[in-house]
This record gives sequence, structure tokens and C-alpha cells, in this order.
Amino acid sequence: CIHDLAVGLGRLGLHRTELDLLKIVKAGDKDLDGQLDFEEFVHYLQDHEKKLRLVFKSLDKKNDGRIDAQEIVQSLRDLGVKISEQQAEKILKSMDKNGTMTIDWNEWRDYHLLHPVENIPEIILYWKHSTIFDVGENLTVPDEFTVEERQTGMWWRHLVAGGGAGAVSRTCTAPLDRLKVLMQVHASRSNNMCIVGGFTQMIREGGPRSLWRGNGINVLKIAPESAIKFMAYEQIKRFIGTDQEMLRIHERLLAGSLAGAIAQSSIYPMEVLKTRMALRKTGQYSGMLDCAKNILSKEGMAAFYKGYIPNMLGIIPYAGIDLAVYETLKNAWLQRYAVNSADPGVFVLLACGTISSTCGQLASYPLALVRTRMQAQASVEGAPEVTMRGLFKHILKTEGAFGLYRGLAPNFMKVIPAVSISYVVYENLKMTLGVQSR
Repeated sequence: CIHDLAVGLGRLGLHRTELDLLKIVKAGDKDLDGQLDFEEFVHYLQDHEKKLRLVFKSLDKKNDGRIDAQEIVQSLRDLGVKISEQQAEKILKSMDKNGTMTIDWNEWRDYHLLHPVENIPEIILYWKHSTIFDVGENLTVPDEFTVEERQTGMWWRHLVAGGGAGAVSRTCTAPLDRLKVLMQVHASRSNNMCIVGGFTQMIREGGPRSLWRGNGINVLKIAPESAIKFMAYEQIKRFIGTDQEMLRIHERLLAGSLAGAIAQSSIYPMEVLKTRMALRKTGQYSGMLDCAKNILSKEGMAAFYKGYIPNMLGIIPYAGIDLAVYETLKNAWLQRYAVNSADPGVFVLLACGTISSTCGQLASYPLALVRTRMQAQASVEGAPEVTMRGLFKHILKTEGAFGLYRGLAPNFMKVIPAVSISYVVYENLKMTLGVQSR
């Protein structure tokens, strides 16, 4: 228990606060009985030692098995914290047992092993800027930036690089996106539209250019949505009142979901326009403005918010599952494979992001389908005005549960090419904008 830890550590000359001891017990207490048995204590020490080794390797820039004052200064600077060499020497002295003014692995481990570390910043930073990849859906949990990145303007360079990468990847996969929208709206038991048939129908009706209908507004909405999401996320973090650089997972989910909802509310009319432009027939509208005027004059302002409720409801499972799966996969990789470095490499990042995004989409897809059908209502001849609940009942009655997943195949087909293109463009844009890759 906490009392035993306090007495035992006191005998070793290690004094910890009650809060620190409580964190140690919580971190190791698997059966939630408020105490650590021998197995739990050993597991906690092994798990904690592994994390400490990762951080030690990350700090040891010279790879000589020792950390000196310069390496501490450099590592903290990377995290956005500026300290002098004298301050770094003070940190060293607190851990240095043999007076060499360097810390070896044993000194580092002995000092930190029974000291709880909730967020090891060096590990977390290796996983930053991974949610920037755009797979043509609304990624609802924005990125986090260090104080230094915000002060030096690196944050907007990351956003510009991410927006540019999203625009290119969406344009490259736009035919699959348009096919998904057509299948969501028009496919049914009587009209079983397949992938090849859908592409053939689009080309026959409007030529090869028709494959990119609706892509213009899809690309245009990336910039305002990313900017609003990021600004809202920063404000919500302040409102939550956290003083941590990195949020805990439940705080990140709350802030990310709210920021996503605010951004979506701001640009939602563009979502409706994108769907109508993707569904239009050749010559129906001369452009985006003509489409907007047409909707406004015939259906009124309310038409620009059709499908808004299922869209907002879809954000919660998408964000929650995406983030939870991402964190789980990340932690599993660190536990199993991170031996000498906390840097997972690009393929691990892409794999974690792709799998988590796919799981998020699977959970929220029925809501996305209902949203698209509601957005498309007036563009489908003879389509009745129905509510979200009514649409769900109608789809389940006429098409069964499978009907809620119409268009899922082209949606998944675009994930891997979209992420790959997004990554290549993102890295090249970062280099052009002078953003240092970690």
C-alpha cells in the first residue's frame, strides 16, 4: 500500500510525495484493489524500466551510453523548453553518483525507477504529427504542438503541409469518393451498382472529367476546416484547464470531438454542396455558385444543413474509436518492439493511422450514409422528405443491415493510396516549408 511504499523508500533514502506514491500504485494495480502484490510490483518495475530505457536512448544523442549536460540542453530544446548549461548541470548533479558529471544507464534507472512518469514527452513527441494524414474523411482529433512550435510559427507550416497533402490525395482518389457517394444514394437491392458498373455509368454520362465532380469544393473546404479545428482545439484545451503539453486520452477525445463539431458546423454547407456537385448530371449546374443559388432559391437556407444531426453524431464514435485504437496500437508496438529507439518509423505510423481510421469509419459509416442521403434528398427525383430516424427504418426495412454499408468497398479502396500519397506530399511540402522532421 502507499504507507508501505513510503516507509520502504524512506529506508532507501528516496522520499516521494503521497501523490507520487498513489500514481505508482495506480499504474501497477491491475486488479484494482488499491494495493500492489508482488507480481504487480514486478510488472510495474519492468514496464517502467522499459520506458526509461527508451527515454535514455533518445537523450543519448552521441550513442556513447552516457548523458551529458549538452545532451540534456538539446533534448529539452527539442521539447520547446530552453535551459542553460548551468541548469542542465544541476539536473545532472541530482542523479550523478560518481561525480563524473555524466549519467550512465544505471544512475538514470536508479534515480527514476521508483518515480512515476505519466507522460514521457520524448516518446510522445515521436508520435506527434501523425494524425495529419488525410484519408478523405473528417479526422476529428487535431494535432498537438509544442510551445516552441507555436512561437516559431512551425504549427501553421505543419497545417499548410497537411492541407496540401490532403488536397493532392483527395484529388487522386476523387473518382472512388464520387463512386462512394453515388452508391450511398442510388444503390439498392433493385439497383445493385458495382464498382466497375459505377465507373462505366459515370464515364458514359459525362466523360472521364465527370469522375472528379464535387472534388473542387472538397479540396476548398480543407483549409477553413483545418484552421477552425486547430483554433477551437487550442481554446478548448485552455477551457479544460490543463497545464500539460500533452493531454490525457480522454481529454484529447473530448477536446478533439468538440473541435471537430465546431469546425464541421462552420463548413457544413460546403459538405452539402460537395454531395450535390458529386451527384449532378452533365449541364445541371454551371459551377459551385450556380449550385448554391439553385439550392437557396428552391429549398431555402435549411437545405444547407440537411443531414447535420447524423453528421454530428458520427463524430463521436469516429473520433473515439480512431483515437482509442491508435493509442492501443501505438502502446502495443512500444511494449513489444521498441528496444533501442522510441522512433517507430514511418510504416508503423502509417499502419497505426490506417487501421485506427478504418475502425473509426466502420463504426460511423451508417451515420455517414444517412447524412449523405439526407444531403442528396432534393437532387433525387421523387425522393420524399424523411427524417434521420425515418431513413434508418426505411433502409433496414427495404435493404436490410447491409444497406447501411452501401459504398463501403470504394471507401476502403481509397484508404491505402490516400494515406500513401498524403504522406509523400506531406514530407515534400514540409521540406519545402523548412519544417524539420524528427
